[in-house]
This record gives sequence, structure tokens and C-alpha cells, in this order.
Amino acid sequence: MPKVQKDNLFDLVKSLTKSEKRQFKLYVGRLGVNEDAKFIHLFNVLDRSNSYDEQEILKDGSITKRQLSNLKGHLYRQILISLRLNPSQQNLRIQIREQLDFATILYHKGLYNQSLRILEKAKNLAIEHEEKNIAYEIIELEKIIESQYITRSSATRAELLTTQTEHLNKLNALSSELSNLSLQLYGIFLKQGYVKNDSEYKEIKTYFETNLPKYDLAELGFRERLWVNKVHLWYSFLIQDFLSAYRYSRRWVNLFVEHPAMVQLNPVFFVRGQQYLLEALFYIRDIERFEQALTYLQEQVNSSEFPRSENIDSLIFLHLYSHKINLHFMRGSFAEGIELVPEVLAGMQEHHSTIDEHHIMVFYYKIACLYFGAGDNHGCIEYLQKIIANKSLRMREDLMCFSRILNLVAHYEAGEDYHLDRLIKSTYKFLIKMEDLYEVQKEMIKFLRGLGDIYPHQINAEFKKLYDTLKQYEDDPFERRSFLYLDILSWLESHFTGVPIPEIIRKRNLEGKKFS
Repeated sequence: MPKVQKDNLFDLVKSLTKSEKRQFKLYVGRLGVNEDAKFIHLFNVLDRSNSYDEQEILKDGSITKRQLSNLKGHLYRQILISLRLNPSQQNLRIQIREQLDFATILYHKGLYNQSLRILEKAKNLAIEHEEKNIAYEIIELEKIIESQYITRSSATRAELLTTQTEHLNKLNALSSELSNLSLQLYGIFLKQGYVKNDSEYKEIKTYFETNLPKYDLAELGFRERLWVNKVHLWYSFLIQDFLSAYRYSRRWVNLFVEHPAMVQLNPVFFVRGQQYLLEALFYIRDIERFEQALTYLQEQVNSSEFPRSENIDSLIFLHLYSHKINLHFMRGSFAEGIELVPEVLAGMQEHHSTIDEHHIMVFYYKIACLYFGAGDNHGCIEYLQKIIANKSLRMREDLMCFSRILNLVAHYEAGEDYHLDRLIKSTYKFLIKMEDLYEVQKEMIKFLRGLGDIYPHQINAEFKKLYDTLKQYEDDPFERRSFLYLDILSWLESHFTGVPIPEIIRKRNLEGKKFS
């Protein structure tokens, strides 16, 4: 199969909606250019193409190979300008920056008082809506004008600007430190997953405490509080303190309840806060609050007032369906959960350009678990193979590890014993490359390697023995995460009791078993 060419301009053209294409053509028409201008011709060729093909662009000879690079750059810029002018793309940040641009133009024309009046309004708007980075830029321009020209401003003007600059600079620096730490913790999570032992816990704890900046919560605004909650949330997830993760995600969500106007300006942070709250509730197995939070998120994003864009729609799909599947895991309703699979696959296709490969693999793992829980082992294996065969994935070693463990179990359940020895060897080869294995993983490998030596009448006793061995790890702070990747205890209990997995899970939920 020939490799498809990737091109930024082509991707941008294909991302345009019908109204945006119409807006672009109206914008170009206002420029007074000839309708046969070459960059318009290039736009039309790309618009009707299914993939980027330079030969197709050059075929009719109206554009030469030497012209193509400059034409592409010019068209790219014109599309962005058109999008910036499109009312559907306008938001408060763009409006404030536009006012800063206007003030800069007036400043260069020597109309200093007019420039300052616009800057003052833009600055107040920026501070009111927690846009402190651009507020800092605005004040810097105000200081330039005040220091270079006699504007007859009030006598306290210089002192006021200095005070504002120091305050904003302090908060911006704090936000930067917190966001840097949050990003580093997220990077560690993607690469290594959750801490697996006391040594890793101490290492992460030291790193977190060393890099966490000092702050007074009473002095912080919405933006800084958001970053404080986010950085503590990621730390809590990494060390598997899921109750703390719940508390910080709850505070994150409550920030938007206290500042509802911020939902319009920060819809991504709103959706992500809801996502982390749901994830924490899933980990502590609080099904009642989970259902309430999922219903609330659905109601909010389906509201006509909720801001929408390609990026937002992609996030909504990603998190809603991820947690719809999680709800079926919590209920033990695996067969009903499989009914979501066509919708998930269609959504992945629709949002393929905005969903990263990591999240696609997570979806495949969740789908595999649905099939496994429903007793469809071949369906489970099909989706696990999509993960295992992915040689380009370089993150979440724990996800890759449990995909292989579940693959072994599914092959055993499917009766494909002739594959088992080869799979055990390849899985073990993969696992020994990892620096540290969960004890649960080690026990599973040991059990599966010994299956060939167990007589049929001994199977149930061996399942019970493994169950008793693993049960001791269920509340271990470093091992319990394994049971959320793969509910191996329910599988084992099903074997030696004869009770189906969904019934075991439903019974456990009725008993209110949660992580402490």
C-alpha cells in the first residue's frame, strides 16, 4: 500500500466547514483578486481531492513546481486570516488581542491618548476574565507610551502600572511553574504509568515536593487555582491516591460552578475537569456519584449554550464514550456495553485527525475488556492484537503489559492452547524488559506457565489457589491498580464458583466494595 502524503495545507483545507469555505471565498472576493488567481485554483484542487497529490495539482500546467511552495504558503495564510475574521471563530481572547493590535496601530500613528483608552478597556477585560498573560502585554505597552510621551495622565499612573506589572508578573510566573510541573507529571504518567513500588513512590514524592512552588491560596485567582488543582491531581493519580484525586478533581469542577462565565472561555478545561472527576470516581468504585457526574457532563455539553468546535467535539466524544464504557465495567453489563462499540469506532473515524494514537489504543483495550467480560474471547483477542501489533507506541508500559496478560487469558479461555506456549514466551520476553513488574503480573505469568502441567480435575483448585494469592494484593497501595486494568479476581472467582463474571461484579457493587 503506498504511503499517503501528509500536508499541513491540505489538512487545513479539509478541516473547513461549508460555512468557512463560503466565508473564505467571500473574503477572497473582497480582496479584488482575479477569480482565476492561482492560489484560488490551488484551493479548489485541494478542496475536491481526497488526498494530497502534488502530481494532481501540477497536472493542468496552470501552477508550476517552482511556484507551488510560495502559493501554498500564501493560501495557508489567507485561510487563517479568513478564519480569524469569521464570527464563529471569535472569542474573548481574540477580541482582546484585536484591541491590542488596534492600540498598537494608534500608538505608531502618534495617537497616544486614543491608544491608551483602548488599552485600558482591553486590560480591564483581560484581568476580569483571568487572561493575565495578555494583560501583562497590554501594561507593557502602556508603560512604553507613558514613559516616552507626555500624556498628562494622573500623578499616580506610574505607580499603578508598576504595581499591576509586579502583581501580574508574580501570578504569571506561578502559573508557568505549576503548568510546567503538571506537564512533567503527565509525561511521567504517559511513559511509566502509576508507581509500582515504594522506591518509585519516594522518587515521585521527592520530585513533586522539590518542584512545587510556594503559594498563598487566598491570593490566587481562577487560573492559578485551576493549575494548583491540576498539579495535585496528577500527583495523586501517579501515586495511586485515588481519594485525593477525587478531592482535587472535585475542587477543579467546583471552580467552574463558582465561575460559570469561565466555561465559555475555557471549555477544554471544563471538560477535562469532569473527565478527571469521573476517572477518580471509577477508581474508588463510587458508582452512584459516577452516574450523577456522567449525567451532569452529558447535560452540560448537550446544552445549546455550550461552546463547540472541532477540538471540543473531539474531547467530548473521547471522554463521554470512555466513561460510558467504564459505567458498564462498574455495572458488570458487558454485553450491553458491546452495543456501544459501533458508535465508538464511528467516532474514532470521525475524529481521527484530533485523537492521538495513545487514546485510540486505550479505546481498543476497553473494547477488548467488554468482549472478555461478555465471554466473547475471540472479539477480545481481535482488539488486543491491534495494541500488541502497534510497534510505534512508546508510552504507557502498564497498558501494553496488561494487554499481553489479558491476551494470554483470552487465548486460554478460547481454548487456543496450541498458541499458549508461544504467547507466554513472547509476553515474558516483553515483561522482563520492564524494570519492575507488579506482583500480580508475576503471579499471573507463573500460573499460566504451569497450566500445561495441571490435570483437568485440579483446575478449579488451582484457580482458587491463585485467587487467594492475588486477593492479598487487592488493597495493596501499589498492586491494587492491576485489578482496574484487568478484573482478574472476578474471572478467577467465576471459574471456581461457576457464577458468571457480570453477576460477581454486580454483587460486589451492591456490597459497596470500594478502594479505601
